[in-house]
Amino acid sequence: MSATKQAAYLRKLKNYLIFLKDCGYSEVPQAIELNPDFSSSSAIGKPSIISTDSQTMARSSRKKEEHLKEVRDELGDCTRCKLCEDRKNIVFGSGNANADLVFVGEGPGADEDEQGFPFIGRAGKKLTDIIEKGMGLNREKDTYICNIVKCRPPGNRDPESEEIAACKPFLEKQLKAIKPKVIVALGKPAASTLLGRTVPITKERGTWHEYQGIKLMLTFHPAYLLRFYTLENRKMVMDDMNKVLAELKR
Repeated sequence: MSATKQAAYLRKLKNYLIFLKDCGYSEVPQAIELNPDFSSSSAIGKPSIISTDSQTMARSSRKKEEHLKEVRDELGDCTRCKLCEDRKNIVFGSGNANADLVFVGEGPGADEDEQGFPFIGRAGKKLTDIIEKGMGLNREKDTYICNIVKCRPPGNRDPESEEIAACKPFLEKQLKAIKPKVIVALGKPAASTLLGRTVPITKERGTWHEYQGIKLMLTFHPAYLLRFYTLENRKMVMDDMNKVLAELKR
């Protein structure tokens, strides 16, 4: 198998595993040998080595995953606004349901619409660089990423007010299910939706706000950085992310 084909298969496998995780699966079952009493032979006579704290954290994590799955099930094959007419896939969200940090963007682009996952195009790669190279975090393990609308607006235009209103209840339920310590609003539409007012992002980026008791940081959308790729803009975003890191460490 060529390296190109292998990379393509691995990318598809990775995306599918992320999809299973977003649907509420926390493990991939495998066959094991069972005793006649249906207990695992490897577990007989061995005390549990999982601490109470670990068990509590695992239950909390599963509960958050279950809540997210319930929100996704409620969303269904959504036809609540006209964005459903041209979409290929609903882009619900991806990442760790137990993450302390959630990034909220505007809406899916062409690549996201094609594959059904948020932030996987050019802007997505830039966001991944910010998270992993800039912040030293792992995108899949340390963050959850979603958008204010779950279907691609035609031509990547800004979502309209009716479209945002149709999708906002599901965004609110996503954030309620995850209960992160910090939310980062990427760009004006996300910031305006979460704060319920028109936000002049160039003036208010880098400032702290609150969303239903959760710390909310406003910053530029990665697509803005790609369009205006200056040292000053990159420094401003990293200043914002350093504030986020400091808050997460408290």
